[in-house]
Amino acid sequence: MPIIAVTATGIGLTAALAAVAVVYSGAYDISATRQHWQATHSLLEIAMRQSVRRQAKSIEEPALDDVQMARRGAGSYQDKCVQCHGAPGVAQSDIGLGMQPLPGPLVDARKHWRPRELYWVVRHGIKMTGMPAWQYRLADEEIWDLVAFMQRLPQLDAVQYAQWVRTAPRSEPAQTSSVPAFAADAERGRQALHQYACSACHRIPGITGSSVHVGPPLHGMGQRTLIAGTLPNTPQNLARWLTHTQHIKPGTAMPQLGVSARDAQDMAAYLSTLR
Repeated sequence: MPIIAVTATGIGLTAALAAVAVVYSGAYDISATRQHWQATHSLLEIAMRQSVRRQAKSIEEPALDDVQMARRGAGSYQDKCVQCHGAPGVAQSDIGLGMQPLPGPLVDARKHWRPRELYWVVRHGIKMTGMPAWQYRLADEEIWDLVAFMQRLPQLDAVQYAQWVRTAPRSEPAQTSSVPAFAADAERGRQALHQYACSACHRIPGITGSSVHVGPPLHGMGQRTLIAGTLPNTPQNLARWLTHTQHIKPGTAMPQLGVSARDAQDMAAYLSTLR
């Protein structure tokens, strides 16, 4: 047993040193023009499928045979999905075609995924694939509309798809001026800060990501006197700043992110906890 333990430790240390050498030497080609090994593709796909099935198994599925649900979903599909996944007679955009791994077509998604699994993927996204989480941009009803449309997608040819998209009702833009009647959820706000890509420019405690320097770090945000040198630092003003950025400070480099009223209130609640 001591010999086995020493041998196993030696193998482990050797493998760790080899991994460190590969990482720091720059020998691994990370370019999207080079494909993953097939073993990498297969391993990631198996892990993804098993994870989705596990996470989605307790989701209750609504009835999806309502044609109006599917028609609303056709509009969302055209607006949110076709750029990466394509559609009958419609190729992916340049972004979708250039991604690695390549986003697959969804015309046969019904054959491989249960409706509750498609709902989970759309709502939560998938790490390391570019598939975003739509839970902060689409309401649950809109996600189920999308799933309802994907149940019909295999039967549509190019002409029929174009007709569905042309006649699809479009939802009205969300209003951000009203204050919703619910208690702010700081944990949900932490997740929203990541989903709205705030961590792409700011270092935010509690959110992992790359080392960024575009915007100021948000450490101690709850103790600051002013927001952007303009507004007194209160949760209400933080929410206003997140929803009406360019109105409050015209010309600021921070973009208008289209944050909903609820998301802004939750995000402000989390930022206010940072000491």
